[in-house]
Amino acid sequence: MPETSTSMIRRRRSRAMGLAVAGTALALAAQGPATAVADQAPAASADPVSVLPYTAKERQEALAYWTPARVKAVGKSVDLGPTGPKAKPWQGTTMKTVGRLFFVNANGADTWCTATAVKSANRSAVMTAAHCVRRGSSPGNTNILMVFVPGYSKGKMPYGAFAVRDAVTPRSWETDSTNDVSTLVVDADKQGRKLTDLVGGQDIAFNRPVGGTVSAFGYPATRPQLGEELLRCVGTAKEKSGVQAIPCDMTGGSSGGPWLADFNSTTGKGVLVSVNSALDSLTPTEMQGEVLGATAKKVYDRAQTQAQTQAQAQHG
Repeated sequence: MPETSTSMIRRRRSRAMGLAVAGTALALAAQGPATAVADQAPAASADPVSVLPYTAKERQEALAYWTPARVKAVGKSVDLGPTGPKAKPWQGTTMKTVGRLFFVNANGADTWCTATAVKSANRSAVMTAAHCVRRGSSPGNTNILMVFVPGYSKGKMPYGAFAVRDAVTPRSWETDSTNDVSTLVVDADKQGRKLTDLVGGQDIAFNRPVGGTVSAFGYPATRPQLGEELLRCVGTAKEKSGVQAIPCDMTGGSSGGPWLADFNSTTGKGVLVSVNSALDSLTPTEMQGEVLGATAKKVYDRAQTQAQTQAQAQHG
């Protein structure tokens, strides 16, 4: 099947998309609210959750678009410098639940984030950062051609690719750049297998006190890995200005990667307590992530029942 050109993508979009850095997807500093955009948004919505759906046609196009050649090329499209001393290649058991999230951003650039399969009612939920789905404080700027590849490593996709059918984010991220967390709902694979039936799912905790040792994972665009290998930072989580932070120097591409507490390196399982969201500087020493509270729980709950809701609507 012929590859889809950037011009074709732009012609067929019904919505614009956005991330700040072409070729990567990690905010380098905490974003403040865009007052002008927020002021133009509708008066406070009763629904604190926003659901971005992708049509069956869009999902088919996404799977066709991300060929092995395109996946290989995107990792060579950006070089964010040498991998820092805190981020180490993961050499333990295969992390089947963690993978690369590929998509096309607002500039028409192929790019990626990191995401994680989590336990859910529909067995199809994936956690990542909201800025991997849409630009904060800009409701119309969303990403397209989005697929999740669990267990990705050096060009290998051992469990295939899963098209994203719904991207659920907090309304507050859409209008005010707060609560940088998202839960995605993915289709079953070509054999009809649901995601966590195939790769398992991480536990997830809400309203958990900040603290303790955390392992943060991601696929940053730093060399020599350039997104081809899963890296890990380990540190003690501390509260900081309404979010939590750990010592970590992973950069662009690691956005959305999981923070796993109570991590067992033998099983590759832990409890997801946050996702990579922002860095402290252009030469990072610290990674920040949201404290998963009531808003994140509402996002996750909507996503884990989303497929069931859609099925009821179609047959109602």
